[in-house]
Order: sequence, then C-alpha cells, then structure tokens
Amino acid sequence: MFHELSVILLFATAVGAVGLLLRQPLLVSFIAAGILAGPSVLGLGMADAHLELLAQFGISILLFIVGLKLDIHLIRTMGAVALTTGLGQVIFTSVFGFFICLALGISPLASLYIAVAITFSSTIIIVKLLSDKGEIDALHGRVALGFLIVQDIVVVLVMVVVSALAAGTAEDGAGGMVLQVAAVFAKGAVMVAVVALFMKYVAQRLLDRLATSPELMVLLAVGLAAAFASGAEMLGFSMELGAFLAGVALASTTYREVIGARLNALRDFMLLFFFISLGAHMDLSTVRDQIVPAAVLSVFVLVGNPLIVLVIMGLMGYRKRTGFLAGLTVAQISEFSLIFMAMGLSLGHVTNQDVGLVTLVGVVTIGLSTYMILYSHQLYPRLEKLLGVFERRVPHREVAQEAAAAPAHADVILFGLGRYGSNIGRELRQRGMSVLGVDFDPEAVQQWTRQGHPALYGDASDPDFAATLPLQDKQWVVTAVPAQQSSTAGGDPSETLVRSLRSSGYRGRIAVTAHRAGDVTRLRKAGADVVLLPFADAAHHAVEVITGRAADIETRGVEHA
Repeated sequence: MFHELSVILLFATAVGAVGLLLRQPLLVSFIAAGILAGPSVLGLGMADAHLELLAQFGISILLFIVGLKLDIHLIRTMGAVALTTGLGQVIFTSVFGFFICLALGISPLASLYIAVAITFSSTIIIVKLLSDKGEIDALHGRVALGFLIVQDIVVVLVMVVVSALAAGTAEDGAGGMVLQVAAVFAKGAVMVAVVALFMKYVAQRLLDRLATSPELMVLLAVGLAAAFASGAEMLGFSMELGAFLAGVALASTTYREVIGARLNALRDFMLLFFFISLGAHMDLSTVRDQIVPAAVLSVFVLVGNPLIVLVIMGLMGYRKRTGFLAGLTVAQISEFSLIFMAMGLSLGHVTNQDVGLVTLVGVVTIGLSTYMILYSHQLYPRLEKLLGVFERRVPHREVAQEAAAAPAHADVILFGLGRYGSNIGRELRQRGMSVLGVDFDPEAVQQWTRQGHPALYGDASDPDFAATLPLQDKQWVVTAVPAQQSSTAGGDPSETLVRSLRSSGYRGRIAVTAHRAGDVTRLRKAGADVVLLPFADAAHHAVEVITGRAADIETRGVEHA
C-alpha cells in the first residue's frame, strides 16, 4: 500500500505540473490523474480501500471547515431561498431529465434512475472551488451552500427509497418507505439536538481547557469531524453532512479562526486523495457507445440546471448576477450519482451501459463546470445582456437588505475591511471623517459594526452594486481589496468597481489599491484618481524613517505602537 501511494503521489504531481503548463485547474488535473492511474487506463494497482479512507478524511476536514465558518444567523436568512432553489432544481432536473432519457431510447426504469442521478451536484467540489476563490462567504456562495445541503438531504431520502425497494415486495416496500422516511426525520432531529447541546454546554469550555496547546485543538477538530461524519453515516446520512455539523458545533467558539487556519494545509493535501479516488472509480470501458446520449445530457446539466436556479432566484427577488453565480454551482453531477447508479446496478434495475453513460456525463460536467465556476466573473459580462429576463425590475430582496444596512451619508466609502482597509478606516475616523465599510465577508462586516461603525455586505466585483450605495460627489470611494481576492475572482474587483462607479455618473474621487506597479496605468484609465501601492508606499516610508528624514513620523509611529 505504501509503495502504491508513493507512486500515486508522484504521478499526481507530474500530471498536475503538466496541467499548470497548460493553464488547467489543479482540480481537473487531479481527477485526470485518477482516471489515468485507474483500471481503465494504466492500472497502477491502487490500494482502493486505503485511498478511499484518505479521501473520506479529506472530505470530512473540508466540510468541517465550511461549518466552522458558518454563522447561524445566515442559516435563518438563507433558509427560504436555499429550500426553494434546492427543491426546484431537483424537481426540474429529474422531470425533464426523465423525458430526455426516454427520447434517447432508454428504458423507463433506467431513465428514472439516470434522471435522478443527474440531479445531484458535488458539494465537495463546489465548496473547494468557492473556498479557493474566496467566495464561500459571498451571497451566491452562501445560497449555493444552502441548496447543496438541501440536495444532500434529498440524496438520503432517495437512498432510503431504493433501499426499501430492495427490502421486499412492492407492498412491503411502500410501507417500509414510510417508516424509513419517518426514521430519517427523527434521526435528523436527534443530530441537530446533539449539535445544539454541544454548542451550548461543551464546545467553548472544552476548547478553553485545550487553548494552551494548539496541536491538541487541531487534533480535537479532526477527531470531531471524523466522529460526526461517522455518526451521520451510521444514522443513514452522508458523511459530508456529519462533518459539516461538527464544524457548526464549534462555529460559535472564539477559537474557530485559529482552528480553521491550522487545518487549511491538511485539508488541501487530504482532498488530493478524494479527487484521485473519484477519477479512479470512473470506469471508461463502457462509455464508447454512449457519446451522443452523454453529450445531450451533459448540455442539459451544464445549461438547464443553472437556468432553473436563475429563474427561481430571480422570482424570489435576487439580482441576475447572484442567480448566475449561484446557478453555475449546480452545472455538474456528483460522486453520489455514480453511487446511486451502482445501487441500481446491484438491484438489476440498470445495466453497465447506463452506469457508463452517467460516468461519462460526470467526467464532462465536472471538467467543464470547474472552468465555468473558476472564470464565472469573466463569463458574466459576456452573458449579462441575455440574463436580463431573469431579473425583476426591482430585485427587492437584495435591495431591501442593502437599504437596511446603508447609512444616509458617509464622507468615505471603504471597500475591504481587512488589515489594510481597517487601518485606513481608523486613520480616517481619527481625522473626523465618517466611513462606511463594505466587505463581502459577513464576519468582517459584523466585526466592523460591533465596533460601532456603519458597514454593509457587498461585492466590489458586482457591477450593479455601486448603484445601491449612498453616493455623493463630495466624498471618496476607497478600495483596499486583498491581493489574493483580486487574483482568484477571475478579474480585478477594483477596476470593476471604478468602471461601474463612473458609468453610473459618480463624479467624486476614487482611490484604489494596486499590488503591482504595472496596474497603475490601467486603473487610472478606468477612472481612478489615486492609485495606492501599499508595499511600495510602506517601503518608501521605511526608508524615510531609517534615513532620518521623517523623525516626526517615526515618533508618532512609536507612540502609536
């Protein structure tokens, strides 16, 4: 086993390096490595059971970190749209997918299985992509996470139905289904109660005792993630749901940021095994005769699923951009789709060819949707005019949220409430200026408001957001967006904000943060009055202090420190 894993790690590194040269996402490279190393191609003799175990740990840690960052208030605010969108997408995909399969000449029972299988989206892949882009806390990220959880619950119920069908006759199976569905809800209520009690009486006290040893806190976090995941699976739920709830159980503690930061590197390494395992389990030997049906179903998943999310979110009062970004997250099928088809195969309800068809749809949709999500901010401007039909004339839900948080006036509107932005805001307030903070991270917004300063949730890369701000021509708009956000969002949020401000008629002054000297000209052409270079400015200031040309500044700096 050890030798096989060492070969797989080096092979995955080589495939990933080739992918980087070809400018391909690492996620796609790792899935390709699994396919190439698996039995369908090279057959490197992979230790399946051990690889699966490592993959399960990676999944548990990923979903644990997501739950760790979840604000319970956000669950209440996102509940309605998550439930409506999640169920709407499942019903739409399964019904239309069934008729598409019938039109392709597939038997009714197999069509039902395939239609249900392609309704599931991969929570693990989506959460990984949104986390890498820094968008898991954005509005569309929270909505997507909500309806992915709804999908996971539907997966559980579907598995219950299939298990009941396998248990006996149709009559017994129908009665068994009712009992099992009731048992699922009862077990779910027990799980939620356990999490609530743990949050209230155990979590903070336990971590307080372990706070002197960060290593023990990390060990406890990994142990809880694995234990909750295991417990959820024993109760008939998915491991993802259990690990997610484990994170939620610690989300209310004061140590969640420390734990999350220490687990990030472990998460990324362990998830490698999940993606390799996913690729290795895709048997390509049965897909040669399924290319045309797979192409039709892949287009349906890649286009139809995002469209239904756009329609539902538009009707519920969200902007077309939010619906578009959230909709892209369901433009692929899940690893559960393959598991579900395998269950149907074991019951004799589907054939190897049907399983091969879903496998090929999985390869196509996972690969293409990865690019769609990674480059979503570049796709949106190209499709924006076509998406107008999916937005109400007044997207009341988003507008109401923004209007409730926005003050009537501010001397400075500051985008980005991280270390750099918060220091800018503090200095401005010390000079008697009122500052409205804006950030796409709800935690940063809450921290800002807890300090007694006005703030609202918003995304600098949203071209429609500028129109909702209390803009006046005598004020400043300042961006202090972190460098990593600019590089992962598929474009420069500062440039997008400047252009949208100018196009909306804003005549006030704009200061933007750049992280490379080469960006200065581009940002000035977009309409920025001042371009800040934090590292260059800090270096210049440091040299002034060192050479004694700014003694007064040095004195103030020492006093402030």
